[in-house]
Parts: sequence; structure tokens; C-alpha cells
Amino acid sequence: MLEIKNLHASIAETGLEILRGLDLTVQDGEVAAIMGPNGAGKSTLSYIIAGREDYQVTQGDIFYNGRSVLAMDAAERAALGIFLAFQYPMEIPGVATMEFLKVAMNAQRKARGEAELKVPEFIKIVREATAGLEMDMAMLKRPLNVGFSGGEKKRAEILQMALLQPKLCVLDETDSGLDIDALKIVADGVNALRAKTRSFLVITHYQRLLDYIVPDRVHVLYKGRIIKSGDKNLALQLEQNGYADIIGAAE
Repeated sequence: MLEIKNLHASIAETGLEILRGLDLTVQDGEVAAIMGPNGAGKSTLSYIIAGREDYQVTQGDIFYNGRSVLAMDAAERAALGIFLAFQYPMEIPGVATMEFLKVAMNAQRKARGEAELKVPEFIKIVREATAGLEMDMAMLKRPLNVGFSGGEKKRAEILQMALLQPKLCVLDETDSGLDIDALKIVADGVNALRAKTRSFLVITHYQRLLDYIVPDRVHVLYKGRIIKSGDKNLALQLEQNGYADIIGAAE
């Protein structure tokens, strides 16, 4: 599904290198967790996979289903099935959430050569998806993320993911700012989407999210590269002992 080879990337404006030879493979249907201390490059990795323009790849490549995506913009990557859930979802005043969802779904369908959804069909799909996330349909009449609580913003992003049905879902610290009840609801929404043809890259600081979204593989990112990989038990080890031993062994 996803293969990253010797990826070097910098902040475009300053030239500061963040990723320094990162290698990563995520198989079809796999849930891979990325953990690491602050400043390791976790969010940068998510942005570069999604196609954010203020980073520059200076070496290496990113392959999605065997195809390099580096020359593609964010919209092209999204149409192919790459989805990024932000740590801090953007507020968009003046754009109703329901209208945003309809435009996003139809734009993606158009890019794939599919017919646009008619309003009754669209509303039916949204209603079914919101029920699983314990969302009130009235919330979707509000401007996107404006005045939303942290939990509401994360539910809205998982709703987008459920509606767009991406094949590669990158979750950048989705647990940030969530209480335990909201965390469970968001995790249930993610787990409902797990499939043999859909992969997840879950970026997090804490084991608590991985209690609910159990990963197949855990990778430790430090100073822009993966320094250790293992199964779900690696996350438990990090929770108990921190990063010091693993970092010490890698340096």
C-alpha cells in the first residue's frame, strides 16, 4: 500500500531538514503506528504523504500502490485514496459542514469518473454514517469546525473518512484533546473502517489510543528516521520505559 524509501525532506521556506533517510512500509490492510518524542518529524511525515506544499523532498520517494506520488498535488493524492486527519482541524467560516461534505464527495467521484450523488442519496449516506459516530445531523448545518469542541472536530474528520472511503488513512494525533468518551467513539469509527484493502498510519504520542485502535506494527521515529519497529508490544514498552533506551541504542 505505502512504501517510503530513503526520504529526506526539509521545510521549504527555511531549508531545515526534518526527515533524514526515512524508510517505511505499510502493507494492505495493516494498521501501523508511528510513535516518537516531540520534534521527531511525525507530523511532517503525515503532511508530506498528503502533499502539503510547504515541505520539499530532497531525496528518496513515496510509493502508493507502487506509484510515486511526489509529483502529484494534494488533490490528486486525495482522489487516489490518500486521506489525512489533522491534529488540529481547520475552521472554515461561511461553509456549512454538510455542503463541504457534498462538494468533497462529488469532487472525488468526478475525479474517479463516477456520477455525482443526488441530494436524497447523499443525505441517506450521511445520516447512516453520523449514527455510528453519535453525531447530531443538526451539527452538520454549522460552519465546518467553527465553534466545534475538540471531540466534535475529530468526529467530523472521521465522518469525512467514512464518507470518502480512502484506501490509506493517515491520522495525525487524532487523540489530541479528546476525553476518554470521545476517544472511544472516534476509535470505534476508525475500527469500523478497517478492511483488507484499507491501511492506516496512526501517529500518536500515547499508548492509550492504541488500546482502542490496536496496531499490527509500531515504528519509533527519532530525528527524522525510523530507529526501531515491532509489534503492538513495542508501544507498551515505550509507555512503561520511555524512549531513552531505544534512542540510546540507535545513536
